[in-house]
Amino acid sequence: MRTDSGQTFRLEDYEPTAYAILETRLVFNLDPVKTLVKAELSIERRKGVEAGVPLCLDGDGLVLKSVHVDGRRLDEADMDVSPERLVLKHPPPEKSFKLTIETELNPSENKALMGLYRSGGNYCTQCEAEGFRRITYFLDRPDVLSVYTVRIEAMIDDAPILLSNGNPGKSGRLKDGRHFAEWHDPHPKPSYLFALVAGDLGSIEDEFTTMSGRKTKLAIYVEKGREARAHYAMDALKRSMRWDEETFGCEYDLDVFNIVAVSDFNMGAMENKGLNVFNDKYVLADPKTATDTDYASIEAIIAHEYFHNWTGNRITCRDWFQLCLKEGLTVFRDHEFSADQRSRPVKRIAEVRTLKAHQFPEDSGPLAHPVRPRRYREINNFYTATVYEKGSEVVGMIRTILGRENFGRGLKLYLTRHDGDAATIEEFLAAFEEVSGRDLSQFSLWYHQAGTPNISVSTAYDRQARTFAVDIEQSVPPTPGESRKRLMHIPLAFGLVGKDGGDIEFGGVEGAAVENGIIHLVKRRHRVLFRGVDTRPVLSINRGFSAPVTLSQQQSASDRLFLACHDSDPVARFLALSACLTDALIKAARHARGGKKPQFSGELVDLVGQLGCDETLEPAYRALLLTLPSEGDIAREMAKKVDPDAIYSAREALVRAIAMAHQDAFAKMIKELVPAKRFSPDAESAGKRALANLLADYLAIASGSPQLLSQRYDEAGNMTDSMAALTSLVHRFGDTDDAHGALARFEKRFGKDPLVMDKWFQVQATAPGPASVDAVRALTHHRHFSMANPNRVRSLIGAFAAANQTGFHRLDGAGYEFFAEAVLEIDGANPQIAARLATSMRSWRSLEPERGELARRALARIAATDSLSVDLRDIIERTLA
Repeated sequence: MRTDSGQTFRLEDYEPTAYAILETRLVFNLDPVKTLVKAELSIERRKGVEAGVPLCLDGDGLVLKSVHVDGRRLDEADMDVSPERLVLKHPPPEKSFKLTIETELNPSENKALMGLYRSGGNYCTQCEAEGFRRITYFLDRPDVLSVYTVRIEAMIDDAPILLSNGNPGKSGRLKDGRHFAEWHDPHPKPSYLFALVAGDLGSIEDEFTTMSGRKTKLAIYVEKGREARAHYAMDALKRSMRWDEETFGCEYDLDVFNIVAVSDFNMGAMENKGLNVFNDKYVLADPKTATDTDYASIEAIIAHEYFHNWTGNRITCRDWFQLCLKEGLTVFRDHEFSADQRSRPVKRIAEVRTLKAHQFPEDSGPLAHPVRPRRYREINNFYTATVYEKGSEVVGMIRTILGRENFGRGLKLYLTRHDGDAATIEEFLAAFEEVSGRDLSQFSLWYHQAGTPNISVSTAYDRQARTFAVDIEQSVPPTPGESRKRLMHIPLAFGLVGKDGGDIEFGGVEGAAVENGIIHLVKRRHRVLFRGVDTRPVLSINRGFSAPVTLSQQQSASDRLFLACHDSDPVARFLALSACLTDALIKAARHARGGKKPQFSGELVDLVGQLGCDETLEPAYRALLLTLPSEGDIAREMAKKVDPDAIYSAREALVRAIAMAHQDAFAKMIKELVPAKRFSPDAESAGKRALANLLADYLAIASGSPQLLSQRYDEAGNMTDSMAALTSLVHRFGDTDDAHGALARFEKRFGKDPLVMDKWFQVQATAPGPASVDAVRALTHHRHFSMANPNRVRSLIGAFAAANQTGFHRLDGAGYEFFAEAVLEIDGANPQIAARLATSMRSWRSLEPERGELARRALARIAATDSLSVDLRDIIERTLA
């Protein structure tokens, strides 16, 4: 594990390397504890660099065996060597030379899961962001592009499958029961995209014909015996390949495309050129083991990693400060793919909920940073919701501002102009400016400036003058290191909704730039005056969530309820209802904290039920309307003196009020949602299941009995319905024989399937109440749990900290104490996972004082530990700052 050097990397310090590595030839002699790696590097001094400039290569915990330059072995006097660095003090004076480095690795002891490691008996690599330096000394940065040729040697019995990037070359048997395979990737790539997988794996195979008629062999490799569970992933891959051709003209460029699913993986997946490595959670699925959410995630992540072939691989980022250039853009692309495959409104609402739940708190807390950070201490800590999700929103706003046609032309120009480059945000934006003639310099602040803009809105209608005035003001709150903010270009989609629910016509508009249903906010204050408005409208603003902003809108409760009933934009309609519910829940939580019984208006309770029963709306959308804001959502909106117990009481009171008021209608509706005999993961079927399972939860609350849920659990024919019933049982009736029995039967049935057991751990980790701390602590000793496996850790400890408000924030601080112990234990082996877990504490200052002080002490305890990794120390120190 790397020690903390205290170094901070700054965007303004960027300089190209003095040397390029034009070709990289790697030979791996695989062994579980003594793998030998030989790297032959074709080095070239860059133009303008003087001869004799030292060559400094990155390493991380490496054991060096030998170094040769043009065939001559170097001795210690010729170089400075440490496990973290190799410096050739006197490189050859010639412009080009060959450098050969031999290192020795122990894959079995690599518990950080970076570089080359063993997972389930198989060899695997993970090199993004800086894992390649754990394999060999290298210029391990994105702007060093090299053509790779790889030879892998291993025992046939240990690793009959030998995979790497690019196209397959020679293969064959060697003596002593060994064999080899060679791979060549003709496309220059950075070291973070290198991949190797070797082991005893099963596979499924298929074929895809590209739009130019070239046939590409497809394969997905999985643990033997699980091949049947990879077919949905293969289907998603083929659909994503066709979609990318039809939508963006992006054609695949190698003879093969391979995916490998591994059980130990820090991330969701990795887009290595031609050899995507996946967490098996995002590949394996069948109706008995995967939920509808799993199917949707597999579809999206398969697409995301494939789409990186162009936006990330063919065009990579110049440096890690440009990470959003590949990730935000590719998230935007996978969102568009999922929207086209499923329900666009439902998908968009899911994106907005994710943004608000994860990115908004990040933007308003101690870990806030711009979409393109200007400095970092540990790059692994910037794989964040801001870079990914907000980065995607910024790309979406470019399309909103320019229109679909100009956006498409700009993206095509960018892909053509920078194919084979390591690009920057400025180069990305320049392509759109060129095709559209628009100046995007003010808009570019979305990349450079942290914080979520707040938009204040008020309206006034003058019946006599037939005008409707909209006053808008923007502000961006201070964030760490940025106390003063510059004005943003914010595109706000809008509509003026009339009494009948339709958008009304208006005769003209004065004030801010308004075009194609978009108000372009570029100043601090704008007054938009609509003329020729015959009746008072209700303003619907930020439709489709056209900009990732918060709204402070002077709007009556009746107007919000009206929009929740009538807005033609489904996203705005959902957000209007959500705002009504959140306001009511915050008020009720404050009453609960003061010892008063939560109260809710009958109008609001009736509206929720009416919308849920509206058969003109698709089932998935109705399920969203019936789902109340989460406890985390409410806490985020309260912002100060958050009491999780009071929030839980208020939310449960509203759930019960809705259940009691509409139980007859819900009982009738659930009978009409009869599932098809054959399970299908399509969007329509998934929506019906989501609605039926939500209704069952409401009906169980109304009855006060677990009987309905127990029956649904026993009769469930798929994992979606099983998990929905089990979750409701455990969360609503956790101390009953029904809940205990269902958990026991689930474990007995799926105990040998780790991915399914993750669901079992998660449902218990998120069960509300103070007793959950002790339950989670006990589960860390369960025979199916392992602190060494990221999926197990995320399903139990991660879920507990992120989603169990009453348990994690237990009043005596026991949740924080347990969490600190677990994070410190994990940090000793896997710093990345420990650091990502620690971000759950980012909002500790928003808690009421007693809990806040206990949370601070837990963070201080972690900070006082001398042996912290650079990953974890970076997060903790910023969180406490």
